[in-house]
Amino acid sequence: MPTTVSNAFAPSRVRPLHAALRQAFARAAFPLTIGFSLGFAMPAQAQISPPADTTEQTLPTVKVDATPDALPGDFAPTYGGGQVARGAQFGVLGNQELINVPFSMTSYTSKAIADQQAHTLGELLAHDPDVRPAFGFGNFSEVFVIRGFQLAGDDISLNGLYGITPRQLVATEVLERVDVFKGANAFLNGASPTGSAVGGGINLELKRADDKPLTELTVGASGSGEAGTHVDVGRRFGDQGQFGIRVNSSVQGGETSIDDEYRHDTSTAVSLDYRGDKVRLYGDFLYQRKNIDDGRSTVSVTGDEVPAVPSASHNFAQPWTFSTLEDTVGILRAEYDFLPDWTAYVSGGVHHSHEDGDYSSATFNSVTGTTASRLDVLRETDALSTEAGVRGHFSTGPVTHAVSAGVALTSLEDREAFDFSGSFPTSLYGDGTVLQPATVAAIGSFADPGLADRILTRSVAVSDTLGFLSDRVLFTIGARHQELHQNNYSPADSSLTSSFDDSINTPIFGLVVKPAANVAIFANRSEALSPGETAPDTVVNAGQTLAPSRSKQYEVGVKYDSNHFGATLSAFQIEQPSAFTDSVTNVFGTNGTQRHRGIELSVYGEPVHGVRLLAGATLLNAKQLDTNLGATDGLRPVGVPSYLFNVSAEYDIPLLPGASVNAAWIHTGNQFLDAQNTLSIPAWDRFDVGARYTTSVLKHPTTFRASIENLTNKAYWASATGAYLTQGRPRTFLLSMTADF
Repeated sequence: MPTTVSNAFAPSRVRPLHAALRQAFARAAFPLTIGFSLGFAMPAQAQISPPADTTEQTLPTVKVDATPDALPGDFAPTYGGGQVARGAQFGVLGNQELINVPFSMTSYTSKAIADQQAHTLGELLAHDPDVRPAFGFGNFSEVFVIRGFQLAGDDISLNGLYGITPRQLVATEVLERVDVFKGANAFLNGASPTGSAVGGGINLELKRADDKPLTELTVGASGSGEAGTHVDVGRRFGDQGQFGIRVNSSVQGGETSIDDEYRHDTSTAVSLDYRGDKVRLYGDFLYQRKNIDDGRSTVSVTGDEVPAVPSASHNFAQPWTFSTLEDTVGILRAEYDFLPDWTAYVSGGVHHSHEDGDYSSATFNSVTGTTASRLDVLRETDALSTEAGVRGHFSTGPVTHAVSAGVALTSLEDREAFDFSGSFPTSLYGDGTVLQPATVAAIGSFADPGLADRILTRSVAVSDTLGFLSDRVLFTIGARHQELHQNNYSPADSSLTSSFDDSINTPIFGLVVKPAANVAIFANRSEALSPGETAPDTVVNAGQTLAPSRSKQYEVGVKYDSNHFGATLSAFQIEQPSAFTDSVTNVFGTNGTQRHRGIELSVYGEPVHGVRLLAGATLLNAKQLDTNLGATDGLRPVGVPSYLFNVSAEYDIPLLPGASVNAAWIHTGNQFLDAQNTLSIPAWDRFDVGARYTTSVLKHPTTFRASIENLTNKAYWASATGAYLTQGRPRTFLLSMTADF
């Protein structure tokens, strides 16, 4: 019977070192128990036929389908349909096959972005059953609720580095992959700059040149009047394709499906790389600019009543509001294989961000009416991020080791200036527009913005993944020592107002047990880390900065991977400390807890030929504990639904080769707007439909796409996260055509 050996993204973990090298590493590396890494060697698939009758003296036939070794940093194979990858980037552990790690993650590819015609991360991740996107407070930045905790855009990493991702909104046209990590991840990536990566994290990977030449042109439009183009060109050069270049450039603009809201986006990304026998070099440049005029913002609520939802396409924004976001990013990376199965790497990136905006978000009160004010903001951010480390494999007897050690540093500096108006009456429903109100106060100079804060995070991480029973049992142990420094200043005169300086260790424990080649049972104990809050001026300990907030996670689950179809089922608990002012002692401290217990199910890929799924559900039991005098003990936290449910399916039409239809159902449970659970928004459903057709036009492969989001044009409050309301998008028609030249 033929035997097939295949593990297309797994490292060569059991390859022993020569005796002398193994003794050297046993003396130097093993006592430190540094571990976990990933080589990325892709072994050849071999099929060996049984020998013929020996009396005929016929040798056995051997068929070898050679697969080239994947290079460190290369992207993983995908499940059926190509929209979800079977591997992802796991911070200091490097790129890993999902079934081999004790964590939950979903990795979306550039094909998923193109097929969903997603122009923002929120549009892409709306179809993830464990994530809900929303707007940031008072503006148009995207935030993401993962396992009930809000992840801010400032805490999304790019090519594995914090601090260099474009702020608030990211051009998806330049991305090869979007890795969505579910759970606390302070060990894997280090503490995020603003500390919001509690329930999960997101890492973005830029596109790089593939072995196959690529020249793609995409033109698209929406039913409301938006139109755009996207050019994607990739080439490799050299006698062995050592040199690569990938260029992406896109322009899009026009009126959105929200009345009188206009957006104009441009982005350009250039990626260069060199792939040698032992050395790999990468260089990435990204520029993007996003303009939003008359953008529909969030709504705050005071009083004891939630406002009725305006019609789906109604825009209650003021006509003079706008936001301009401009980001420039540069990244360099080098990798060197200094021994068989051992790689050293160093990476660094810089980022400059410029934000200029006039904002106005409404505040609703059923008794006193709806009011708003104007806030003019100028903000500039400069960031530097770098990491370096080593990953490798060796064995000690029957036990294999995948080890890693790394250091990371992120530095950010923000400069700001503000001016603002007084309050004015407005409306969420009728004509509530007013002339641009006059400035009543200002902070800082718009000609020379004042220093607002400086943030510095430094960390050192070591780990070891021990493999037993031919790597059917993998045990990961590690720790990261983290230093958090933050100075806050008054933008008016750049004077220091508060300071924070502390360090903490965050351990990691993970276990994977494989009862079968395509099934893995996993468990982990991990942590998230956030800077401590500063006590307000009204308390006894005014100005005191609390110790870092350590959130603890416990998770168990099972994964299934059949190459073309995969699934993950997990149960988790995350406990996040919460700070408040004790009403008896008037002392501000970390005395409470927000506990989230949940069950997640995700399925992805092609379970049946011609049918593809991206579906799942999340059940959340979230509670406030140990609150001030027990006032809200046992109640649900703000903006956390009890359940999420998504089903996205594609079906290939048998009678029309190249054609497929798709549909999605997105369901979100009700959410509370206040800690006392007296104000809430109802559960909501959204339905999307679409079709795709791939054919040849003038001998060029061409794909046509059409989709309708929010088919029923339902008006609904989509999110109450942050104690403010985000309204869902109205019915949106999208069309695009991609031609490969």
